[in-house]
Amino acid sequence: MIEYRIDRRSGVATYLQIVQQTKQALRLGLLEPGDKLPTAREVVAATAINPNTVLKAYRELEREGLAEGRRGLGTFVQGTLGRGSADSELRAELAAWADRARAGGLDKDDVTALFTSVVEERFEERAKGAEDTTRTTRTTRTKGDHA
Repeated sequence: MIEYRIDRRSGVATYLQIVQQTKQALRLGLLEPGDKLPTAREVVAATAINPNTVLKAYRELEREGLAEGRRGLGTFVQGTLGRGSADSELRAELAAWADRARAGGLDKDDVTALFTSVVEERFEERAKGAEDTTRTTRTTRTKGDHA
């Protein structure tokens, strides 16, 4: 079962932290359809947050089709996001990289900033390449249509 960790200094709304952590667990395969999420009471006991905050997060997950509330039984995972795995080879490589970064003197914020910048750069390139291909196709069609 997932255990939520709330970072009160993050600037991210508490209910969104719950939503994000649930989505991350789904992506990593730690949660699968049919799994039961902790009750609001369990989350409140572990994190000292308002029960309405937990319920708001679960409603958001339901709205997105990722969870389903069953009256008297709890909230269950309904959908999935994952193509990755918590024990995949890529995860092991990333863990080794993080260990090297830490040994090299980088702290958590440094590693997060570095990783985020590389991910944004790499995925932006892929999106830009697809966008350029679409633009070229449109331009070619437009020129051909006017000829």
